[in-house]
Amino acid sequence: MANSQARLGKPTLDKDLDKVTRVEEAAQFVSRSLVAPGVGLIFLVLAMLFSGVYVIDQPGAVVTVAAAAIAAYMAMNIGANDVANNVSPAVGSRAMTMARALVMAAVFETAGALIAGGKVVETISEGIITPDALPTPDILVWVMLAALLAAALWVNLATWMGAPVSTTHTIVGGVMGAGIVAAGTASVDWTGMAAIVASWVVSPLLGGVIAAGSLFVIKELVIYRDDKIAAARTWVPVLVAVMTGSFIAYLVAIGLGNVMAIGLGTALLIGLAAGAAAYAGAVPVVRGQSVGLENRNQSLRTLFRIPLIFSAALLSFAHGASDVSNAVGPLAAIVRAAQVADMTPGFDVPFWVMLIGALGISLGLLLYGPRLVALVGEQITKLNPMRAFCVALSTALTVLVAAALGLPVSTTHVAVGSVFGVGFFREWYTRHSKRRMDYIRRRGGRPDAEEPEEHNSEEMRRRYLVRRSHFMTIVAAWIITVPVTAALAAVLFFVLSGLFG
Repeated sequence: MANSQARLGKPTLDKDLDKVTRVEEAAQFVSRSLVAPGVGLIFLVLAMLFSGVYVIDQPGAVVTVAAAAIAAYMAMNIGANDVANNVSPAVGSRAMTMARALVMAAVFETAGALIAGGKVVETISEGIITPDALPTPDILVWVMLAALLAAALWVNLATWMGAPVSTTHTIVGGVMGAGIVAAGTASVDWTGMAAIVASWVVSPLLGGVIAAGSLFVIKELVIYRDDKIAAARTWVPVLVAVMTGSFIAYLVAIGLGNVMAIGLGTALLIGLAAGAAAYAGAVPVVRGQSVGLENRNQSLRTLFRIPLIFSAALLSFAHGASDVSNAVGPLAAIVRAAQVADMTPGFDVPFWVMLIGALGISLGLLLYGPRLVALVGEQITKLNPMRAFCVALSTALTVLVAAALGLPVSTTHVAVGSVFGVGFFREWYTRHSKRRMDYIRRRGGRPDAEEPEEHNSEEMRRRYLVRRSHFMTIVAAWIITVPVTAALAAVLFFVLSGLFG
């Protein structure tokens, strides 16, 4: 009887069923891993069909459709790599879940690209290589196609490696490298390149300074006050008003400026009115949130959650306005050269070109974006909602100003520069702030859970400093991006022009 029960405990049929179950689980796991590539491939096909509707009866239709597919591929890579800039502060500080952050970013990325992306697209398509310096429109087509493919391949590799490289660097390096091979150094607009490179140096420094300055204001006016909640009730609505007013003024000047003539003064007045309305709306909301909160830094996380979400949305809009050019700038130049054989500046970017870039960026961040969020949002320096708000606000303001000037700055540069600015400022402030030391003394030597007291230099190094290893890795990736994509684009130009030219 015992032997009979033992045999019934694990019969052959159960063993076989277990094996089938494991095979099914393995198949489901593999299938899930193929969903994102499958959706991406479908989008590339749809981009080709969509572009074909507009160009099928025009010269150079085949090349334009192929370029549209590569631009869609590049746009998805931009979304996959650069999403860390937009939502990692909010996700890293736990103010938003990953899913909500990605959906919000997708919506505002698309809006930013379609409303305010045209000026930077013109810079990429016309401001790096002088079109009339190239022998024929066909050469311009192969230059832009090679640059687009080289940039897409490099960003894809960087995303797979987990390196937040600059997609702006990749496309600028690609256009420059292919242009030099096609027509020599004289084809490069070196004045325009100098302005672009200068913006690459200035923008991360400016982002870091604005982020550090914002954090200084928050620490001085809110965090190290005896009544933190009362201080937050006063200043959080002001921060919301400044952010809203700046964004609305930009949106009116750049977005509506494409439809009607709007002066800077009018845009600033509209922004001021929007900021006042935002302040009036934020005051009761913040007051309601603050009811029952303890007078400690942990409570401030609740009050800064809404400003952080708004700043992340603003940053997504700014990113769409700036980085859509990296995908569709070369495509716009190809459309112009292939269809109208026109080498002179001033070509209006077709709406369907902008739409492919906008949707591609949004789809890329939804499918592949979470890979780099942890690096920028959590591993460089510890972020809470206050610090994350400073990072997102400084990045958005810096990128919006650059987009208004037509400069293709790297949002990766600015965002990571802002994160490092916050981290390095925290190191300085902890050692040198008199207000912080006075606050600690008044509390009997207890700083607060938000700012742990370090008792020795080793403890400071262990738990508090910016992680220099990530700093060096990211800087190294930035340095090699331009020469690598320039060389790759040069090789691809030879291949493409040799096979199809």
